[in-house]
Amino acid sequence: MKLLPDFYEKHDTLTLAQLLLGCELVHESPEGTTAGVIVETEGYITGDPACHAYRRPTPRNAAMFGPAGTLYVYQIYNHYHCVNVVTAPEGVGEAVLIRALEPTEGLELMGLRRNQAFKRGFERYRNNTIDPATPDGQRNLCNGPGKLVIAMGIRRLEHNFSSLSTGPISIRGPVLHDFDQVTTTRIGITQGVELPYRYYIKGNRFISRK
Repeated sequence: MKLLPDFYEKHDTLTLAQLLLGCELVHESPEGTTAGVIVETEGYITGDPACHAYRRPTPRNAAMFGPAGTLYVYQIYNHYHCVNVVTAPEGVGEAVLIRALEPTEGLELMGLRRNQAFKRGFERYRNNTIDPATPDGQRNLCNGPGKLVIAMGIRRLEHNFSSLSTGPISIRGPVLHDFDQVTTTRIGITQGVELPYRYYIKGNRFISRK
């Protein structure tokens, strides 16, 4: 069942970062439906120097200041994008980064999108291809924030500011139960590196990094 707005409104950001584990991110696109269980997240909150909203609202981070349950999609490294769930009341810039998914639906479409990205030079290793029919191929489809955005067909111009309640991208949940959670520090940042705001499902082979 799709999570409703009150789910995002009644929990603080770090709690939501943990509650989203085991839920399923779904994109119903014209190309087809893709979905994956959220297995790794990171929280970004007020006063956190690694948070994009740390200083003030800007055109780039404006979606972070929208209502809880809004998507915030931003660009990194010129080509890649990351997708976040806005989690605080409107006017407060906080969000949860979705770092990794365990693919559950539309794996062939995910593989097609990733391989097309290779051809366009959007992937670091341009000569690599992904075969979603193999265990390694499945594991590599969405085991990183940039990878999952490509595989899920999420686009900044189309999906930034969109609502998880009414838009083509939604979250169902939870669909995975009875797992152990790891709480640790975040990856790929230079500030706030000591803060334990990263969460993942223990033993899950689809996470980006232990």
